[in-house]
Amino acid sequence: MVRMSGLVMSFGSQVVFDDVAFTVNRGERIGLVGRNGSGKSTLFNILCGRVSCDAGTITFPKDYRIGYAEQRLRFTESTALAEGCSVLEPERGGETWYVEKVLAGLGFSDADMVKDPGELSGGFQVRLALAKVLVARYDLLLLDEPTNYLDIVAIRWLARFLRGWPGELILITHDRGFMDSVVTHTMIIHRKKLRKMTGGTEKLYDQIIKEEEIHEKTRLNDERKRREMDLFITRFRAKARLANLVQSRIKTLSKRVKLERLEKIPTLDFSFAEAPFPAKYLMEIRNLDFSYGHETPPAGARAEGRLIEGLNLLIGKKDRIGIVGKNGKGKTTLLRLLEGELDPVSGEVLRHQELAVGYFGQTNIDRLEPSRTVEEEILSVNPDGGRKKAMDICGAMMFSDETAGKKVGVLSGGERSRVLLGKLLASPSNLLLLDEPSNHLDMESCDSLMAAIDSFNGAVLIVTHNETFLHSLVERLVVFGDKGVRLFEGNYEEFLENGGWGDNAGAKNGGMSGRASFSGALSSYPLAAPSGGNGSMNARTFPPGGGTQVKKELKRARAQIIAERGRALTPIVKTIAEDESAIEKLEAKVSENNRRMIEASSRGGGKAIQELAIENHTLQETIRGLYSRLEDALGAHEKTTAVFNRRLEELV
Repeated sequence: MVRMSGLVMSFGSQVVFDDVAFTVNRGERIGLVGRNGSGKSTLFNILCGRVSCDAGTITFPKDYRIGYAEQRLRFTESTALAEGCSVLEPERGGETWYVEKVLAGLGFSDADMVKDPGELSGGFQVRLALAKVLVARYDLLLLDEPTNYLDIVAIRWLARFLRGWPGELILITHDRGFMDSVVTHTMIIHRKKLRKMTGGTEKLYDQIIKEEEIHEKTRLNDERKRREMDLFITRFRAKARLANLVQSRIKTLSKRVKLERLEKIPTLDFSFAEAPFPAKYLMEIRNLDFSYGHETPPAGARAEGRLIEGLNLLIGKKDRIGIVGKNGKGKTTLLRLLEGELDPVSGEVLRHQELAVGYFGQTNIDRLEPSRTVEEEILSVNPDGGRKKAMDICGAMMFSDETAGKKVGVLSGGERSRVLLGKLLASPSNLLLLDEPSNHLDMESCDSLMAAIDSFNGAVLIVTHNETFLHSLVERLVVFGDKGVRLFEGNYEEFLENGGWGDNAGAKNGGMSGRASFSGALSSYPLAAPSGGNGSMNARTFPPGGGTQVKKELKRARAQIIAERGRALTPIVKTIAEDESAIEKLEAKVSENNRRMIEASSRGGGKAIQELAIENHTLQETIRGLYSRLEDALGAHEKTTAVFNRRLEELV
């Protein structure tokens, strides 16, 4: 068992953890969720001993080993297979087969296994580091976004592997479907605290939402009661016969613990701007062929042979097309061809003249200008849009006025991804080409992105390994397989039911296949607006010349305003007086009933007590309503008086 208690951690003035405690019990597989920047990776570093906390204790069983994939990749062996075997204990020297199995599951071919690790692409180097953690016999695995750089086939293999993991596991991932298919418990870093529950993410988030709704309702109810008490104390402090009640409320108010308003957590909340499109089809691809030939292929792509051959595709104005397959097969290349970054070897890409493309590319994050601020980078897409529109987009992407002034070069990967999404919003489009848009986003931001794509009134082609996105969004598929590229006219669930990836890991195995679900007092008083057309308070003008005539006009205007004030305040004053009198009478009745209940209690009169209690409950409800109306009336009195006082001052 791993136990952490009293954890406190801060970076300067930023508090990350405040008295956090949790345990990891034998055999638990825990999904760790929370906003980007909430402290998930920091918690991993604390568990590994790489970072010291300000306070708190962590206890581990004796000889307990923790495995954590290094962010800084270091390799010492001459081949990928030898590097994978380097973590095996001496007594496991003959388990090369097991390392081969793990590497193959993560997408390594036989040729890849004999390559020097330094010659592998960045994505395969990350996979190799992950494989070294998986093959070693650790007691606790700490996996931080292990699905990055994995294709769908490798992700599905990893999910099966982790479900069979005999030790403990803490997993960070933005892929909700992957997490829910693996974990036994979910733990969230929320408002600097840590909360753990049995089950997947949906149950935990639902519970958090319910608790915060209850907190807010309780807080509002508490504030209403405080206002009632304050109002009572203010109005009746000077009345001798109510002195005891006033003092009682003062004592009660001093003892009440005030609930604070929950701090609003920034949320990615946006929609893609839409460009109108008059026709039925946006684009047609005819007999498309492509190979890199003498060009340098991107990381993971094969240089020899045709990546795309004989592809025909008609894209309708509201299509939702998923592009799926193993890495290096041509998914990103297809988007680059459609966007116009690459030219086909043969065939045609016919674009409608009204086509407006919004492109989110894997490498586009690296093309952001580091010396620009967030605002400048978004404004660069559409300078005519103006600074206000750029700042509105910054706000939608969770960049405050302060952070919008940050240089792009100092931003994290997730922040840069949001900048790129912001640039996409700056220009209206009717076709979105999205290449792994959920990378670098936290789980909540992924949900917001999914909702924005779902509501976009144009066509979407999306490359993603996130099966939650595929289940929820796409209606057709372009599938890159070992035998080339093909179309599948059906949704992702139908694709899996028709053989899919051939791994028998459908809806009955881990839950990754089911479709995801996405889920004032013055204004109430009828005062006529003064003349002036727009309801503004305009000063009355008088003819020049001064003298007796001006004084008469001033006096007449002042008298008119005072008369209007009297007419406006009379019904309010009447309401205040009526409510005060009614409250006194009803509270006297409640006190009398309380006295009678005490007497009935001494006589054993249960029925009488019940009737009096019911009556008191009704009286208290009426009193609360009167207090609320009295408070509104007092507010209306103050605001109405202020309005007419300003008009009187304007006459001077």
